[in-house]
Amino acid sequence: MFILRRLLLLIPVLLSVITITFFLIRIKPGGPFDKEKKIPKAVEEALLRKYKLDGADGRDWAVTHAQSLGLSPAAQQSWGKFGSLCQQLGDYLADVAKGDFRLSLKYRNRTVNEILAQSLPVSATLGSLALIVAAFTGVSLGAYAAMRQHQIADSASMLLALVAISLPAFVTGPILILIFCFWLKWLPVGGWTGWQSWILPVLTLALPYAAYIARLMRGSMLEVLSQDYIRTAKAKGLSEVQVVWKHALQIAVLPVVSFFGPLTANLLTGSIVVETIYNVPGSGRFFVNSILNGDAFLLGGVTIVYCTLLVLMNLLVDILYGVLDKRITLQ
Repeated sequence: MFILRRLLLLIPVLLSVITITFFLIRIKPGGPFDKEKKIPKAVEEALLRKYKLDGADGRDWAVTHAQSLGLSPAAQQSWGKFGSLCQQLGDYLADVAKGDFRLSLKYRNRTVNEILAQSLPVSATLGSLALIVAAFTGVSLGAYAAMRQHQIADSASMLLALVAISLPAFVTGPILILIFCFWLKWLPVGGWTGWQSWILPVLTLALPYAAYIARLMRGSMLEVLSQDYIRTAKAKGLSEVQVVWKHALQIAVLPVVSFFGPLTANLLTGSIVVETIYNVPGSGRFFVNSILNGDAFLLGGVTIVYCTLLVLMNLLVDILYGVLDKRITLQ
């Protein structure tokens, strides 16, 4: 019941997100065809009808209703615009419910479904690899630093984590390219053609998240290691490794697991900076370009995918909580 209830909650969440995104992109200054070469009014009206952006029925109904209320001409115009937007939103939601995200307003003759089908697997592969690297490195480094508290290894680990957090991807990426591509000549500069071209994008994307996880893991591990049941385990003669693996790690990793929900959704849907630096054909660049171009349908498609992943990943995190800590029950 818990999982079913959470899945049902996904519906109002998605409806709210789609509605807010649609209205924000439609009421912003400028239209989707403003950057095109000046076109005749008849052609523009035909384009608006083609993309179902005219909303004539809703506008006419709203104006008629405003006239019956005796409102001023200015108020009637405002009502007409609002009715048109509501009509457009209703048509769009009906298409989305059928799995049709419509044609892109910028990339003509390409549907949003086609763009997502081509770009999302690339971003998902890049994000999955980065997530594995970040999780393994961060958890290992954080646990090791906690076991060596106040020693040189602890200070060095946290210093490395601080540097990795402080350096943004647009700085880390060119540095890695300079070292591994131009000086050592071990790896290709960019692209997404084979495992060798994947290494630097994955590292660039994973490094700051690994640093976050390491700091989070260190703090959580220190708290767990100070608990009475850990002292009892040590008093029974268990080695340090046995105490950590059998008793401490499973509880200490819970805060890190909660961080994985939004992190996974963020990584799987692409990073515009990393994808641009390494010329990776992922969905991150489409997301940013859809905002700049006023491409409401492409932006809506990417947003729906992102929100769905975010909700599902948070649900998975809640389930993992119950698996890792038997004191937690799903209700």
